[in-house]
Amino acid sequence: MAYTSIAAAVSLIQSGHTVFIHTAAATPRELVYAMSDRYKELKNVRLVSIHTEWDAPYADPERYKSFQIDAFFVGKNVRQAVNEGRANYVPMFLSEIPRYFRTCNPGVDVALISVSPPDKNGYCTLGVSCDVSKAAVDTAKIIIAEVNPRMPTVLGDGVIHISKITAAVEVDYPIYSQPVKTPSHIDLSIGRHVASLIEDGATLQMGIGGIPNAVLESLHQHKDLGIHTEMFSDGIVDLVEKGVITGKHKKVHPGLLISSFAIGSQRLYKFMDTNLLMRLMDVGYVNDPSIIRKNPKVTAINSAIEIDIFGQVCADSIGFRQYSGVGGQMDFMRGAALSENGKPIIALPSVTSKGNSRIVAQLLPGASVVTTRAHVHYVVTEYGIAYLHGKNLKQRARALINIAHPDHRNKLEKDAFEIFKSF
Repeated sequence: MAYTSIAAAVSLIQSGHTVFIHTAAATPRELVYAMSDRYKELKNVRLVSIHTEWDAPYADPERYKSFQIDAFFVGKNVRQAVNEGRANYVPMFLSEIPRYFRTCNPGVDVALISVSPPDKNGYCTLGVSCDVSKAAVDTAKIIIAEVNPRMPTVLGDGVIHISKITAAVEVDYPIYSQPVKTPSHIDLSIGRHVASLIEDGATLQMGIGGIPNAVLESLHQHKDLGIHTEMFSDGIVDLVEKGVITGKHKKVHPGLLISSFAIGSQRLYKFMDTNLLMRLMDVGYVNDPSIIRKNPKVTAINSAIEIDIFGQVCADSIGFRQYSGVGGQMDFMRGAALSENGKPIIALPSVTSKGNSRIVAQLLPGASVVTTRAHVHYVVTEYGIAYLHGKNLKQRARALINIAHPDHRNKLEKDAFEIFKSF
């Protein structure tokens, strides 16, 4: 492979181009910085991505006229820009984004990616992020890649031959890592409740953070669990090594760990490197509810910012303020509900860091509903489990109030009485 300089590589980006930026821990840091430095000579460059890591200098106020940001998931590095009107959020189910990239007009002109070094046959991989990146790479007219020896070689859909790469640059820095969050006592309580719902032989979907880590810490006595999830982090490694996760009962890819991307510690990335059990696949496939439902006992564990007493889940905004994105929550909530003995679960602390109830009579003005009340089956807080499926509105309200923080239950009951006229 003939390498070029970073400056020469990003010179391929022209005004008016649509540029895709590789996801999460695979964000090509040096290419992003170099592209952003060209803001004085570029105009109307559209940047598309789901969430990315490292800094996002292209979102700085002085670069506003050079880069139009369309984020399909709002990470912390562009959150302020989105909420100040300098960047845009595009709501879309994660499972639908690959098809959008493959069919949108105009399509992706340039893909900025990070890849593992080529093998003896010239094949690289998209490393720890296949997700929507596979579709962007497949459709991009120009592919600019950082080749990083720290990027794991990961089996699955994210394989690309060096002949497909327009410009490659050599870099050598640790890819983005996220420290493992130690679960709080509230997280651990929620984790134990969620774990009580998980059956032996279940197929799990969960994300990253204190609650997912607490759930995983509570599963060491379980047997033959499987993984089919849009993303995962460090928590699965111990369970695989201890034989808790075997995937033997999965119907789709039995025995394999299926995901679309991963983010975590260097330990996780080392675990993934050339691991024959690992497959990172196109998220259009991984998050397809018709695929998800084929596995038995799919248990989908997702979070929320707030939930009303009817069961409507706001998971991506705080009122009008955009916080994250639709992501794959609905993909897996529906897939789990359709799975044989599946369980879609929303898990959240009962109160915010300021002590406000997350279970409310009415969502904040402007709050977006990610998961509808008809899709919610289980809701878990540190105070217990509410089962909503098949219950009428009053029964739902009672079940949710029972797992609200005790300090807020009287107020919620009064609000419910005002709504229903009897309660």
